[in-house]
Amino acid sequence: MKVLLNGYQIIINLFDMKFCLDATFIKPEKGIDVSNAIVLFHGYGGDGTDISMLSLNWKRFMPNTIFICPNGHEPCAINPSGYQWFDLTQNNPQYILEQSLKAEKKINQFLDEIKKEYKLKNDKICLLGFSQGCMMSINVGLTSNESYSCIVGFSGKIIDKENLKNRKKNSTNILLIHGDLDDIVPSTHLLEAKDFLIRNNVSIETHLIKNSGHHIPIEASSIALNYILKKI
Repeated sequence: MKVLLNGYQIIINLFDMKFCLDATFIKPEKGIDVSNAIVLFHGYGGDGTDISMLSLNWKRFMPNTIFICPNGHEPCAINPSGYQWFDLTQNNPQYILEQSLKAEKKINQFLDEIKKEYKLKNDKICLLGFSQGCMMSINVGLTSNESYSCIVGFSGKIIDKENLKNRKKNSTNILLIHGDLDDIVPSTHLLEAKDFLIRNNVSIETHLIKNSGHHIPIEASSIALNYILKKI
């Protein structure tokens, strides 16, 4: 299905077509080949269309990039109109880890389909996520057999440090950005993630945005864009 969003053509792929997840695709202009991809993972209760707004500001700087914004594989438990990568209704770390690992399998299947469809390798793909999507991007990115071009995360954390340490297979470069007033995922998680990643030989860049809560402000979007342009 094709729709117009802020003047851009958005291609929405339905579940029963080529890919295992519903997704919003923002493709290069007609006649321009795809040379790389940014896969954007939304937060808890959101959807692919929500996070695709980032691409509308970035598209002109990356004419050969396809922006792919999948919906979570499950309806959100507290917002049926949105989606989740894993359930948060139980305050049980082991349960959350198990649910996130199920999401990883689905995301990896989706990424394999994307790579096949667009003939891309990992080093031509950036994984980006907000909040719960950031958590999934880190886990999926660092447990892959091959490094991705980069991982960019906003307002997230590491789900289970010991589990990730044991499964880590590469050292993809990572950018993490957090608001200092985030009351959903406190900014202390940024420092914890930085310490963990440095200890595990991952090149990490972090930014703490002043007077910012649990969202992606313009300053964070600009920092992320400049970082990705150097990597992809």
